[in-house]
Amino acid sequence: MCVSRCLRCVGISLVPMAMACMLSNLLLLFPGLSVHFLLEGHVTREATWATGLWGSGLLVSVGHTCVTCLCVTCVCMFYSVLCLLAAGFCCLVSATGLVQGPLCLYESGSGPTWGVPDAGYLYNSSLWSGVCVEPRGVVQWNLVLFSVQALVSGLQVVLCGSNLLNSVLGGRGSNPLCAGFCCRSVQVPFELIHGLEPDGTGSNWMEPDGSRSKGFYFDKF
Repeated sequence: MCVSRCLRCVGISLVPMAMACMLSNLLLLFPGLSVHFLLEGHVTREATWATGLWGSGLLVSVGHTCVTCLCVTCVCMFYSVLCLLAAGFCCLVSATGLVQGPLCLYESGSGPTWGVPDAGYLYNSSLWSGVCVEPRGVVQWNLVLFSVQALVSGLQVVLCGSNLLNSVLGGRGSNPLCAGFCCRSVQVPFELIHGLEPDGTGSNWMEPDGSRSKGFYFDKF
């Protein structure tokens, strides 16, 4: 019960994260909200890989939708591993694009050239507009969007990893990750289960210390 509750909690939180990654990657494909840079092939390589669309976006959202609906331990583990790998790859690609800098038109020794300038300028914001001539503001554009994508996909890795661990522990009869967070215990009076009056007679369940049980505890999910 508690395992399924935690899977639903994680699944619900991963869906908006997947949407954020998909939106970030879409915007990365259109620097300055202009389509002609994409048509001419002047878009940063890591953005064209679209890991935010198919990795942290589509695979994670579809995978955890299946987990939430099916909730079978082996299926949960499979989709958790799949989502973990997809989100991890997206995080790695986003970090690479963030460190290397964007593809842009810059002044080189042979004149204006399309390429990736030396990344040293990225650490000095006053040089951003001077190094990359086109697309305008592409350094800030990539910096913000790749940062969002890397951060969100990193959170997805953490959640998918905890989800995988939770599935393994839940399948083995132990589930400490859920306790007190996604799962709550509800006390059901003993009399309600057996149809006895509060002061009724009959055989009563006894605790190990000899006292009468006050009821049973069930996981609420």
